[in-house]
Amino acid sequence: MPEGDAVHRTAARLRRALDGRVLTRSDFRVPRHATADLTGRTVLTTVSRGKHLLTRVEGGLTVHTHLRMDGSWQIAPAGRRLPPGDQVRLVLANEQWQAVGVRLGVVDLVGTGEEERLVGHLGPDLLGEDWDADEAVRRLREAPGRTIGEALLDQRNLAGIGTIYRAETLFLRGVWPWRRVGEIEDLHALVSLAHRLLDANKEHAGTVTTGDRRPAHQTWVYGRAGRPCRRCGTRISRGEMGARPQERLILWCGGCQPR
Repeated sequence: MPEGDAVHRTAARLRRALDGRVLTRSDFRVPRHATADLTGRTVLTTVSRGKHLLTRVEGGLTVHTHLRMDGSWQIAPAGRRLPPGDQVRLVLANEQWQAVGVRLGVVDLVGTGEEERLVGHLGPDLLGEDWDADEAVRRLREAPGRTIGEALLDQRNLAGIGTIYRAETLFLRGVWPWRRVGEIEDLHALVSLAHRLLDANKEHAGTVTTGDRRPAHQTWVYGRAGRPCRRCGTRISRGEMGARPQERLILWCGGCQPR
């Protein structure tokens, strides 16, 4: 699933294509909003909240989308042929550009005043202007017996982190993923590091946590299961965390992240 930095970049791409322009095409291909028509309205802006996208349109309306595992927004010159089959969920176009939502996991149309109903449950946005590390720590501490690996993926605690940044953040802080939240002395340093990692990657594609952009050198543990740790040489371990069917991939180094 695309993480907060990728969603942040998607919002920026949508702003460049749609902001301030009048929609000449509005095509919702989901049953719930199949009759909705935004043609003739000006797009005001698109913002990201964690892994959610909010496209605000003239007249007090907001298009809420979520990429989930396979979704994407494809930007192309207006009039270009759409992807084949039934994978297109939404088309928003003006005279210059078209934004095509492909395999979007969520498509909603709500009043702009109702946005909080959709995203109000989220914790502080790691890439938001109002990022609040203290509030993220407070939320994490509400469940001291929970594993830190599960707590970091809970978007109600802090929004935007996924399996890649979870693995990389825990490695860099030397924290075993199954350690309990209440056992971690410096949660503030942990969430602040996650914020810095996402912020460092928000302007370019790909995830680089090592400082080395060369292929196969970009991450410490993610994507390196069975390979030697770049620091200590221990083989990187791979497993799953979370209750079924919500379990998610986790990678760690047993040498650098002791139990």
